[in-house]
Amino acid sequence: MKAIVVTDETVGMAGMTLVERPEPPAAINDVVVQVHASGFVPTELAWRSTWTDRADRDRTPSIPGHELAGVVTGLGYGTTGLSVGQRVFGLADWHRDGTLAEYVAVEARNLTPLPGDVDFTVGASLPISGLTAWQGLLEHGRLQAGQSVLVHGAAGAVGTMVTQLASEFGAYVIGTGRAADRQKALDFGAQEFVNLDNDVLEDVGRVDLVFDVIGGDIQKRSAGLIRAGGTLVSVVGPTEARPTDGLAVDFVVETDRGQLGEIVQRVRDGRLRTNIGNVATLDDAVAALNSTKRRTGKTIISVRP
Repeated sequence: MKAIVVTDETVGMAGMTLVERPEPPAAINDVVVQVHASGFVPTELAWRSTWTDRADRDRTPSIPGHELAGVVTGLGYGTTGLSVGQRVFGLADWHRDGTLAEYVAVEARNLTPLPGDVDFTVGASLPISGLTAWQGLLEHGRLQAGQSVLVHGAAGAVGTMVTQLASEFGAYVIGTGRAADRQKALDFGAQEFVNLDNDVLEDVGRVDLVFDVIGGDIQKRSAGLIRAGGTLVSVVGPTEARPTDGLAVDFVVETDRGQLGEIVQRVRDGRLRTNIGNVATLDDAVAALNSTKRRTGKTIISVRP
């Protein structure tokens, strides 16, 4: 099969190559999926799991990519709940070869049926962005109707999901980003927008929840905006700043069949829109992923057009 591999952590995406690899076998409780579309997050190449196994042993050359949508072609021993020929989407294991390939072996519990009226490209755009937004807001942020939410990177793949879900659950959403991001953030449901290059962040006043995808100085300043009892939720690693009288939570997204089902149903009935910024074929993926063009949406690799 065709697959994209990485071999050198020091060069990151510049070291990506398209190669031929053996098709993966299905281990116990696995399924093999013929990948139709794969999502990719550039920060994957900074994760240890991209380069090592769970015992911290080097596993290069490794196949990156964790989001997928495709069709089940094989079942491992003991696998239940899915069948050959079924359309699925979900997350591949962090420590195993991923989805920038024509086939991938995945634990069956990490996959959810993909309805026939949802395109594979859309399905592959949902797992990380959708689950990150859902878990950050509802599990870690304990969002309640009537609260105010400050969403950093509101025009990005995660930020647009956060904005839409927060709005659906009754929050007042303030998005942030660059000047060029304003209209997209508002189109996805933000009631206000802060241009981080020119506006004063502190002018937004106090908020109940901050959803941070930036870190650094922005995270530190955001901690000071949180009301008593509020929460700073971060997906960029351990929080350096903590609210004076609130919580700071950093988390790694986890697969969840039920939540994926909730997310895809919202796509089907129009409550949730995906934010796909670029689609490239597997043959063109290396060039597309190494492009210096700024993206404000999800990059999807159409493995099987």
